[in-house]
Formats: sequence, structure tokens, C-alpha cells
Amino acid sequence: MRAIMWIYVCIIFLSETWSLHSVHRNAAFNLGSDAYLNCSDKTWSETMYVIWNIEVNNKSCKIALSNDGEGKNTCNDGKSLRNTSSGQSFLHIPGFSADDVGVYKCESAFKGGSENYDIDVTLTVSPNISAWLKYKDNKMVAVCRAERGNPPANISWSHTGNLETVKTLNDSNGFVTVESYLELPESVTPENLSCIVRHMSWNQEKTLVPELKKGQSSEYKTE
Repeated sequence: MRAIMWIYVCIIFLSETWSLHSVHRNAAFNLGSDAYLNCSDKTWSETMYVIWNIEVNNKSCKIALSNDGEGKNTCNDGKSLRNTSSGQSFLHIPGFSADDVGVYKCESAFKGGSENYDIDVTLTVSPNISAWLKYKDNKMVAVCRAERGNPPANISWSHTGNLETVKTLNDSNGFVTVESYLELPESVTPENLSCIVRHMSWNQEKTLVPELKKGQSSEYKTE
């Protein structure tokens, strides 16, 4: 027990003595995916200790490990330190969710110096997308919606015109719905119009062709 306490005293002392200015990074992970964060590319043969101070959803916890195998983990939510096949340390977050969004501060001390990072970790959620046509003030308006995404999706159109974009925050988890309204110019027919939706979670953009909702005709209607 005394040996373990001595290790932590040494870790705290070295952390305060060797502390460097933290480098800021950003990271985003898909909902439900396994997330991996690294603090250094050094192997354990070079590393003295790694400390992660984590602040997520009004909860703070710490995960620390020294090169002799002694460690501490107060998170109790599945987060753990693991090693790559080459012996590099990384933080593993299983089944990433909204509860894992927050700030991850890490420090790694090695022979000759240390590395410090503040990592803002966010959740990436693919939006549900749809597009349709409606009538407003005797004019046809195309609507394109990317619903409950995070971060917000980006919507553009194949044609220019009188455009309005609205973003709505849906809930405390930060999911956002984006709606874009395009008043169709007289020179554009609905068949030649498409909306393009881009999102961080997709490898490529998605294209939708808006159509009149079922039950509507080309006659004037209001919502």
C-alpha cells in the first residue's frame, strides 16, 4: 500500500514539475462506436506515466498508469488505458455516447520531457434527411431537412434563388435539425432541382430531389 501511495506522490510531483503548455485538439466519434484517444506516440519503454483527467456531463474522473504497471481508474464506466501491439498507450472508450462528450486532458511523461493535450471530444450523429415541395403565398417552395444530426449538416441547392436556412436545437444532447427553404425561380422546374446534404459522418454528400407530398396537387395550397 505504501509503495502504491509513493508512486502516486511521484506522479503528482513530476506532473507539476514537468507540466508544459497544453496543446488543444478536437476529436469526434460516431454514436455507438469504440473511440480511441492517444496522448503520445512514445512506447512504454520510454514512458514514465500517463494521466487522463476527464470531465464529461457534470462528472470528473481520472485514469492514470505508471510504467511499472501501477494505476488508478475512478471513471467506472468502461473507459480504460490499453496498449497497441507496439506498446503505445491509448485511452479506450467503448460504445461512445452523449455521456462521453466532454474535455479529456492528458499528460504523458517520458525520458527527456512530457506532452500535454486538452482534447474536446464531441459526438457525431448522422441526420435523417428528407426533401419535399410545398406552396406558400402562391409560390412553390422546396424544403430540404436534415433532422437530429450532430454537428449540424450543411445543405445546398443545385439552383440559386430566394433562400432561407433555419437551425433548431432539439434537445440537451445537442442534436440539431437544419431546414433549408428555397423559393423556386420561374426558370426552374421541380424536376431539375435537387438539394445536396453534407455531414461529417458521411464519406460523401447525399442528393435528394424534392417532390410534392402525397395528396397535394399543383394547385395553390397553404400549410
